[in-house]
Amino acid sequence: MEAVQATEEEIITTLRLDDVKPTLPSVDKSTSLTDHEHHLNLEEVEKIIGYKFENKVLLQEAFTHSSFVAAEWSGLSYERLEYVGDAVLNLMFSREQYLLYPDLAPGPLTRLRAANVDTEKLARVAIKHGLYRYLRHRKPLLEEQIREFMRAMSDYPLHSNGLIDAPKNLADIVESTIGAVFMDCKSIDVVWKVFKNLLKPIIDPKTIKMHPVSQLHEVCQKNNLKLRFVDLWEEKHTVEVFINDQIVGRGTYSLKKEVAQNRAAKDAFDNMWNVIGQEKDKVQDHQVDNGRLED
Repeated sequence: MEAVQATEEEIITTLRLDDVKPTLPSVDKSTSLTDHEHHLNLEEVEKIIGYKFENKVLLQEAFTHSSFVAAEWSGLSYERLEYVGDAVLNLMFSREQYLLYPDLAPGPLTRLRAANVDTEKLARVAIKHGLYRYLRHRKPLLEEQIREFMRAMSDYPLHSNGLIDAPKNLADIVESTIGAVFMDCKSIDVVWKVFKNLLKPIIDPKTIKMHPVSQLHEVCQKNNLKLRFVDLWEEKHTVEVFINDQIVGRGTYSLKKEVAQNRAAKDAFDNMWNVIGQEKDKVQDHQVDNGRLED
């Protein structure tokens, strides 16, 4: 892998990401840029990831959404590279965790890997390193979705476990970039060296948390409680949670029912003992248990 150092000749011949529509880091500012700012070249992306491509077309494709292809680009979108990157990413984490945690069973290893490669985790990588600024697309709502995600991230420094809505396109470009590097260098070891630091903070057995719906199901089963979700999303964008036929939680989110359900589960878990009148210490003890990976 060559160091990322551009000569004057290389700068002149570098392929450019025409019509890139970056989103500014400040969530309060407009994402509209001048024509000059649209002409951001591939070297900026290479500097971010610390890898210089032999085939720069791969990198160009990695940041091209299908909506842009249909409108202004005759090449390929990132979808095929995303497919490759998804497989490479899962293999890299499988190998790394196998070596790091020799006593961890396959079930916990699978949950740990899933936490590190899910949509929210990868979308955070795209935001943290500014990769989202180079995505070429023609999706009018995406920029506002990115701003909303950036605002919500501040409430959950590591991961929200489904309580906020992460734009999938952000996760896609992380996977497509991984796929592009792999297809360029043909070495999974090089890819891991490039992306290991970019993917930090990596969730480990001490920092992983249980998904709120799974957490609620488990505590209800252990305490012989009757759990029921009521789907009101089509009418009110809301999901309600009943335990022993008493409403204990409610979650609302207009864009995605899954997020509303996760918020309802979290609300129910936090409030259930106050509502149904059992000892609150039980849920606190259970919450500590959920901080550990178990088979």
